[in-house]
Amino acid sequence: MTRGVTDSALMLQAMAGPDDSDPWSIGLPVPDYVAAARAEGDLRGTRIFFCLAPSGRPVAAAVEAAFAAALQHLSALGASLEEMSGDGFEIEPLWRVINHTTWRSRFSAMLARASDRMSPSLVRQVTTAAEVSGADYQSAMFERAALFRRVQSLFARADLIVTPTLLRPALPLEQDLFDPIEIDGVMVPDLRASWFPWTMPFNLTGHPAISVNCGFSPEGLPIGLQLVGRFRGETALLRAAALFEAAAGLLDRWPPEFKM
Repeated sequence: MTRGVTDSALMLQAMAGPDDSDPWSIGLPVPDYVAAARAEGDLRGTRIFFCLAPSGRPVAAAVEAAFAAALQHLSALGASLEEMSGDGFEIEPLWRVINHTTWRSRFSAMLARASDRMSPSLVRQVTTAAEVSGADYQSAMFERAALFRRVQSLFARADLIVTPTLLRPALPLEQDLFDPIEIDGVMVPDLRASWFPWTMPFNLTGHPAISVNCGFSPEGLPIGLQLVGRFRGETALLRAAALFEAAAGLLDRWPPEFKM
């Protein structure tokens, strides 16, 4: 969405502020996100919990190596690092109930009139949501609240949570969402749970998260590091991300066809 952390801060600054149609925005101050995104100082006193993957999930070697290098940068900046368990973060079924029923509500009318113009994977996601009952949805919302409380308990002892953004580099454009994916020559099922298990939890809880480049695959594809902050802790998150970005020194690298 943006080239770097400063651009993200500028975008957030433009988007932030109260709006009468959004109850969550009313009554909240708007910090100076751009100032927060300056890479000044260090991360001394910052406590970071990190985890490579939820239990049992394979990780591409290139991602594991880039993640290890990223942790070294954070440590060199003065942060204290502690590994956390990935148990309890296999939440794709919960995410699917909430996400697919939302899509069914939004896209069912479109499906009825123009299914031939929609991608087969979206059609499948919308139609399978018909099997979800109202009780199933409400149970998922209760589980979502429990997940929020679990993440909050982690932030009682940590300032940031750090994970890979994806467990393997980008997939081919023709990849179907319902097909297995390949990770270092091994086919694994469940694309969402196997490729981006770490983005779904914080999409559900609302904790601010940012993905920054932390390396490249042998093919030259970028690899992401996800930093997650305390609830409404965007300024501290932007500062940490800016410091990491400066330490990693990867912004000068462009794909060959985009060199300027």
